[in-house]
Amino acid sequence: MEDEKIIELYISRSEKAISETDSKYGSYCRTIANNILADSGETEECVNDTYFSAWNAIPPTIPKMLKTFIGKITRNKALNMFEKRTASKRYNGQVGLSLDELSECFASSENVEGSIERKETIKALNEFLEGLDKNKRIYFMQRYWYLTPIKEIAEKNNISEGSLKTMLCRIRADLKKYIAEKGLY
Repeated sequence: MEDEKIIELYISRSEKAISETDSKYGSYCRTIANNILADSGETEECVNDTYFSAWNAIPPTIPKMLKTFIGKITRNKALNMFEKRTASKRYNGQVGLSLDELSECFASSENVEGSIERKETIKALNEFLEGLDKNKRIYFMQRYWYLTPIKEIAEKNNISEGSLKTMLCRIRADLKKYIAEKGLY
């Protein structure tokens, strides 16, 4: 079913919206959640929470791209679940590894000024990503948005793990330089 039709089902409050969303994007959502949570039970709970949140959000929100909208909800739900699970202990899974890799590129600040800088940083990150060639942008997003393991990205894209690690390291170095040039680091 087309996204517009699924959104119409949400707007008309038809429960079929959930089943159609699951049919079209369930696998996508489960992949996102499982990359973060690595637990099938929590993944299913996260996907169910995603559908509940989508049900409550549409309307008033009318997403332009349903896949992106659903994916973002799933990612945020999974990250929240991950944070709750690991609040009292250090975790060394994909989320920790991915975020540690990126942490060197960004300054951290927890005040009002930081909030303004965060918006400017997001804008700069989007500009940086637009400047990357398509494959590099895909690898970056797979690693740092979808939190996909290096091995899986390499296999999907038919490149060696070593080449991918080197490429991501160079992209992060370029990103750090770009962010610094913008005065945001």
